[in-house]
Parts: sequence; C-alpha cells; structure tokens
Amino acid sequence: MIDTLISSKTRVKLLLKFFLNSANKAYLRNLETEFGESTNSIRLELNRFEKAGMLKSSSEGNKKVFSANTAHPLFGDIRNIVLKYVGIDQIVEYVIKHLGEVERVFVVGDYARGLDGGIIDLVIVGRINQSFLVDLVNKAEQKIERRIRYIIFEPEAFDLEKIRDRKAEPLLLWSR
Repeated sequence: MIDTLISSKTRVKLLLKFFLNSANKAYLRNLETEFGESTNSIRLELNRFEKAGMLKSSSEGNKKVFSANTAHPLFGDIRNIVLKYVGIDQIVEYVIKHLGEVERVFVVGDYARGLDGGIIDLVIVGRINQSFLVDLVNKAEQKIERRIRYIIFEPEAFDLEKIRDRKAEPLLLWSR
C-alpha cells in the first residue's frame, strides 16, 4: 500500500526507521550501511523530512543525528499509517481481543529498529491461552504476509531489562 503511494524506496525506509519506533536515532553513514543505498539519495530525503519538520536533527561530535519529531502535528497520523503498512496494528487489535489477561505487548528486533525485516518479534506479558495464540498468529501471518515470532512472560517473571537490545529500545505497542 505505502509503496504505491510513495514511490521513493528510500523515503519508505526512512518512514519505517523513524516512525515505527520514535526512539530511533541515526546519522547519514549509519543509514547508508543499514539501507545499502547511496548517501546522496538518503541525504536528499533526510533534508526533505527535516525541512517539513517531520524529522529533527542534533549534533553528536561531528555527526548530524536525525530522529522523529514527535511534536509534529502529523506525527501520530504518520505513525499510524506506518503501523498499518507493517500490519502491527492488526496483530495487536486481533490478538488482544481474544487472548485474555494480556498486560503489555512489545515489538523487539528489526521492527523496533525501524527495519522491515519480514519477521515481527513480539514480547507478550500476561496470562494467556497459548494454544489459542498459535491459531491467532497463524491467521495474522496470512493476513499481513509477514512471519510473527513471540515470547510470553508471566507478569511476575517479566523484566524489561531482559528484552532490551543495544541497537533499539523495545517498542511498547499496547498496555493495560
């Protein structure tokens, strides 16, 4: 869907990078390595986003570091479009309604870093029916055309530090 509306693959990658998880930060050379694209095309898109106020930048040493401007009036709308594109909104809505005592759901891994890796890694905290979850995940995978991996923690056994990734903060999708 978003690929049809936005013809620039670099622009789509930047939207995923910064709007899936607003805690993500990156600089030009880092994005060049991550995306496997030329710095010129990335720089052009970063400048457009910054000029529009959708990204903000700061200096860290000699690097210009970019991040999402969460104060932008369209931030929430753009984030929702990106979540719909990835299909995460459907997973959460569908799963939460049918599982029972879910307390929190996090995205970790590639999607928390803002990369469309094809596999969505979820951390689910709560007391749930695991056999029902397997059926729900199978249905959701077919619907969004992506694989879903998950791990379940009982509320008293969950520790946020266990799921922290040095490359990206876990992205809280839902909380009771």
